[in-house]
Amino acid sequence: MTQLHEAQRRGEPIRRYVAPASLSDALAVLAELGPAARPVAGGTDLLLELSRGARPGVEALVDLSAVAGLDAITVTGNDGQDGRGGGGQSQDGRGDSGQGRGRVELGPLVTHGAVVGHDRLRAAALPLAQACLEVGGPPLRNRATVAGNVVTASPANDTISALMALGAEVTMASVRGERTVSIADFFTGYRTTALAPDELVAKIAFDSLGGTPDSDRRGVFVKLGLRRAQAISVVHSAAVVHFGADGSVQDLTLALGSVGPVVATVPAATELARGRRLEEAATEVAEAAAASVEPMDDLRATAQYRTRTVKVAVKRALRALAAGTEASSWPASPPRLAASGKPVQPGPRRDLTDADEVTAVVNGQPRRAAGAASVTLLDWLRDELGLTGTKEGCAEGECGACTVHLDGRAVLACLTPAARADGAEVVTVEGLAADGALHPVQAAMQSAGGVQCGFCTPGFVMSAAKLIEEAPSPTDEQVEHGLSGNLCRCTGYYPIIAAVKAAAAAAEGGGAAKGTAEVGNAGAAEGSASAEAGTGAAEASGTRPGPAASTATSGTRPGPAADAAATGAGP
Repeated sequence: MTQLHEAQRRGEPIRRYVAPASLSDALAVLAELGPAARPVAGGTDLLLELSRGARPGVEALVDLSAVAGLDAITVTGNDGQDGRGGGGQSQDGRGDSGQGRGRVELGPLVTHGAVVGHDRLRAAALPLAQACLEVGGPPLRNRATVAGNVVTASPANDTISALMALGAEVTMASVRGERTVSIADFFTGYRTTALAPDELVAKIAFDSLGGTPDSDRRGVFVKLGLRRAQAISVVHSAAVVHFGADGSVQDLTLALGSVGPVVATVPAATELARGRRLEEAATEVAEAAAASVEPMDDLRATAQYRTRTVKVAVKRALRALAAGTEASSWPASPPRLAASGKPVQPGPRRDLTDADEVTAVVNGQPRRAAGAASVTLLDWLRDELGLTGTKEGCAEGECGACTVHLDGRAVLACLTPAARADGAEVVTVEGLAADGALHPVQAAMQSAGGVQCGFCTPGFVMSAAKLIEEAPSPTDEQVEHGLSGNLCRCTGYYPIIAAVKAAAAAAEGGGAAKGTAEVGNAGAAEGSASAEAGTGAAEASGTRPGPAASTATSGTRPGPAADAAATGAGP
């Protein structure tokens, strides 16, 4: 009998899915079910762990993502003014600009994408915004939450070092009441926390960055990964410095991640820097940081390499703060792929098993099917609804082939509970064409030769469609960011970039995508005359364009199989 490889074996299926009506309802469910229940927010870590059998004994998911009001971001100033916004919706982040230090509060459903898109929060918590931008690609960031990143407690999780440098506090809630601890005390060891089985993270809060007449408090996050996007950290560092009126360091908090079993601060750095100019102390602080850790060996790096790169990361962080350039690398208008995202609507508790049917509006039509409690949205769409255009490439959120639109946001179907679609709107690649006419992205992908084997194409199409909805005339940088969650191993990315540009022009002009030769030539020009943009997209997805890139940009019309991939036909 053939034995399945470990990667092919799935964990025990979830038997019950509960979507509570409120936070208090969720706490009641957790108290009732005990360790057999597991809360899920974005689910981007938990669903993967469950599929691999890493969380035995979990029989029920308590999905907080269906609870309204938990995605609030609040930036409050000392004068009482505040800027509140739903983390999934508000992007203006208007808040206090008065004197003194304000306060930032994040609800448990605030996503990384919401932080990236919140203008006021970027000023109040730049290290956190920079860390959130490093998490996966836009479809992953539209589901993954800051609180979930903290609860997972991996030392490689980017937001943890940022929150430690910012001095964050974590408030936990249960039916027994609330308690608040410092984020340093929240972690009890490698991937372990102080969170009890019946508790949820209800809030993460910290003082905002900013200046007063007597001082200035600024911060930065620096990461080393093995590729430009979707990379687990080799080393990351966050620093927050409190400068006095004379420019000397009054206080410094330095946090290091992806080095040891937990993210840790470096107390020696504070003593070395205090009372000195930061640019003068940077080298000594970096040396002290490297000496303070006992780095681990793993697949990403050796301990020796980590020791060396800790120095580099810390020195870069401190020199940027000393020069006031800590925000200079922030991209202009990074796409969220969530322009038409809809807020969660309050509703009654839903308690489902696989025997219960769920109803969703899929590609504009009401669809009903059972079997949603124990599977991902990807499997439910393919197996229960027969929509095979959405592909399973990696089943762990790395490739983007399964990208769909859920309530107006691009998400990864492989890391979304299927039952979350109950009462929601879902669009797959089959639903983009209207009245027999291809979506501009689909037409341009065919014409530009952006389709080769076609397996990744549906995900690219879904991300690109959201991108040009959000940025009708995207820059090269926006295209690279918008597609950074999608991998392709065939095209070299140049024709895909050309196709997105052509589709945006066609959509803005209200016409069809450009013809084969014109778009094909644009792809060739992109490959030869704009190598920097194409290389950036390739690096962002973990590959470098090679010899195949030149043939992929020739403008040759792909065959029938590629056409089918662009439109969502085929298995």
